[in-house]
Amino acid sequence: MKAYTTSKRLFERSGAALAGGVSSSLRAAMRPVPLFAASGRGAVVTDADGNRYIDYLLAYGPLILGHAHPELTERIHAAMTNGYTFGLQHEGEIELAARLTEALPCAEQVAFSGSGTEAVMLALRIARSHTGRTKIVRFHGHYHGWSDAIFTAFPSADMKGGAASDAGGKTMPGTGGQSELALQDVILLPWNDAVALEETLRARGHEVAAVITEPVMCNSGCIRPRDGYLERMRELTRELGIVLIFDEVITGFRFGLGGAHERFGIAPDLMTMGKALAGGIALSAVAGSRELMRVVSSGKVSHLGTLNGNCVATAAAIATLDILGRNGGEAFVRMEATAARLAQGLRERIAANGFRGVVNQEGPVFHMMFIDRDAVEDFAAFSERDGALYSDFAERMLEEGVLVRTNGLWYVSTEHTEAHAEATLQAADRALARLAAERRTEGGERRG
Repeated sequence: MKAYTTSKRLFERSGAALAGGVSSSLRAAMRPVPLFAASGRGAVVTDADGNRYIDYLLAYGPLILGHAHPELTERIHAAMTNGYTFGLQHEGEIELAARLTEALPCAEQVAFSGSGTEAVMLALRIARSHTGRTKIVRFHGHYHGWSDAIFTAFPSADMKGGAASDAGGKTMPGTGGQSELALQDVILLPWNDAVALEETLRARGHEVAAVITEPVMCNSGCIRPRDGYLERMRELTRELGIVLIFDEVITGFRFGLGGAHERFGIAPDLMTMGKALAGGIALSAVAGSRELMRVVSSGKVSHLGTLNGNCVATAAAIATLDILGRNGGEAFVRMEATAARLAQGLRERIAANGFRGVVNQEGPVFHMMFIDRDAVEDFAAFSERDGALYSDFAERMLEEGVLVRTNGLWYVSTEHTEAHAEATLQAADRALARLAAERRTEGGERRG
């Protein structure tokens, strides 16, 4: 059994001055205690107690090159020696913007910001300014950051939240302290339901500025779009003069340099990106057509942020794109193959240990869930999963030396090898066997 003595002590200390003892509410859900990291190299992170873990949390997604990638580190350091940020323009912004417009099919111009939440805020403002409309269509189970104007209740093992809408259909805030009035322009629909989307847009399209969607519902089950669904969404939004926004904060630069919209062959009007873009350094962006981005360049939409496009972040992104793009994008092929091997291996081990479960994988991302179904293809089905059982599994995996997010979402990096995958599957087998034995014991005690 691993000891977490130092992490427990540090968590107690942290709570005295840091609200909740963590810097992001998600981290508080980790059991048996929020881990305190000491170092990371490649696909492995070491905690303050000296425990080593194969890491599939990857800082909740940004570490596509793993921890402390040597070339990325060297190039960030070189940029820092010339200055961190100036509040002035620099050539790194020009180079990165040009690289993004070359790589992303939908991009003629870009705008930089610091986080995925900020990128979504800007995209929505661009859409509203361009169309003169106010309503935003979004979908159950999708996550677009935590700003007041888009964050709806989001039930998850590592976020406190109830239903996204009440019995009367009113959209509910995602957190305490959030203005309910800020959500009055949000129209919440089921995803992967082309009929519901068309009915709503036909009836209310004159009010709708934008439809925003994850091209793959990564945050809630890693659910892929049904055949023809995104195509129909594109047709309807184009016909009705509605801005289509793909939120690619997860899928951008993880599904390929051209993102998920290149993978599916569907060009949105705007896309947001973040996480993997700068390999772990804070950077996000909005990309889109020159026509739409004109509201920013004209000053009609203010685009603010002290650290937007700073030297360190742009250097990190350029390095990340260089590394990922080498050898014809071989890194993407390797990551996806590793994810596919893990996903299939987990399916086999779930069944072999007497559980029912689904592992949905798309690209180098997958979602594992315990559920009495053969397939999960929409948010309603995903909501039936046994989140408590998965949290138990995540805790057992931690003891086995594998770090996974408590909600079931796994990320694979360029640094995960076949040896890491094999060790992970062996760990999962042991963790699942322990869970099965514990359940048999609990069942026997209840019968007794």
